[in-house]
Amino acid sequence: MTARVMISDKLVAGLDIGSAKTTVVIAEVVGDLPRSPRIKILGVGQARTTGLRRGVVADIEETTRSIRKSFEDAERMAGAHVAEVYAGIAGAHVQAMTSTGVVAVNGEEITRADVERANDVARAQAIPADRELLHAIPQEYTVDRNRGIRDPIGMIGTRLETEMYLVTIGGSPAVNLRKAVERAGYRVRELVLEPLASALSVLTEDEKELGVALVELGAGTTDLAIFHEGKIRHLATVNFGGNSVTNDIVLGLKLTPDDAERLKERYGCAYEALADPNLVIPLPGTAAQGDRMLDHASLVHIIHQRMDEVFELVQREITEAGYARRLSAGVVLTGGGAGMRGMRDLATDVFGIGVRVGSPADSTTGLSDAVEGPRFATVVGLAEYGAHRLALAGVSGSGARRLHLSAPGMDRWIERVRVWLQDFF
Repeated sequence: MTARVMISDKLVAGLDIGSAKTTVVIAEVVGDLPRSPRIKILGVGQARTTGLRRGVVADIEETTRSIRKSFEDAERMAGAHVAEVYAGIAGAHVQAMTSTGVVAVNGEEITRADVERANDVARAQAIPADRELLHAIPQEYTVDRNRGIRDPIGMIGTRLETEMYLVTIGGSPAVNLRKAVERAGYRVRELVLEPLASALSVLTEDEKELGVALVELGAGTTDLAIFHEGKIRHLATVNFGGNSVTNDIVLGLKLTPDDAERLKERYGCAYEALADPNLVIPLPGTAAQGDRMLDHASLVHIIHQRMDEVFELVQREITEAGYARRLSAGVVLTGGGAGMRGMRDLATDVFGIGVRVGSPADSTTGLSDAVEGPRFATVVGLAEYGAHRLALAGVSGSGARRLHLSAPGMDRWIERVRVWLQDFF
């Protein structure tokens, strides 16, 4: 008997291709549409991959295989098929810069058209031919000499200026990522910067307003995103991650990479004070080495030293960006490495402020236990981003009439939603 496959226009899929694992989430958009869309997790698929190196596709065939396998598992669990996906992208090739746009205001009041003109001028910044504009995020507006304005519509002025945060990615990494997805039989609906997707699933509005650093501990890299006064303010990538820890274990204990990875996953701890003094770990032996034993403290020391270095590099980025004393909401850790025991304790020591580990399960329904843990922050955020995009499609044009959105003030609310989604935060 063939299982019934559901195809719905309320389904969204997120794809997170990491250096160690590829993860797919299929979800149904539920909640108070279109005001407060939420996602109901229907299926999750994961596959090991070796096709990515520090956020860049290094082996298209291997990446394609992992994407196909992840989708097969997610679709089987969900009993549903999807054709397109919101895919995450990150890595050292990501760059950001600030651009300004200035326009004269012709009428007495500033209108949406005036704001769009100012934004268009800011977006017109010359982008090199080998790069692609990913996100254009307005930071704040200035009306005449009044700075720090979030929404200038309806204000009186003759000169409108916008400050915009432009995020660009390498053209080649984007092309190769799309090609791998297409070879797997799917279409990339939109590429989304992974730290922004993670922020959508694990950060609160209060945290982004007060000032927070999102630190994503991946296998190949560690990504940093700083939010302050509700907006993204700084992006950076440190070229060390979980694979660096594994390599240190390989060199220090003379193990194969697979054995080192298994050792890290089973006994790993990032904080030396939490090492178990009574734990002795058997190590894989060879004919030359014989049977070997390792005390837990020695393994923890290796991990602690590398992760301490990684967090120090992140702290340097935060300081150089000018936000060392402006993160009132502290630091939020995500990514696969954030789930290791002691990681939060070590981060608290290095950063000297409050640290928590972000998990996206609280923001979802359905099979929420399938996305428990910080390693799912990006892929769930991608699905949530897709849910908001779907809600936007429902209130655009004839969609607004289809949803009977004709109450007083609804047009202005729809416009706010549209602009928020276009600018991603």
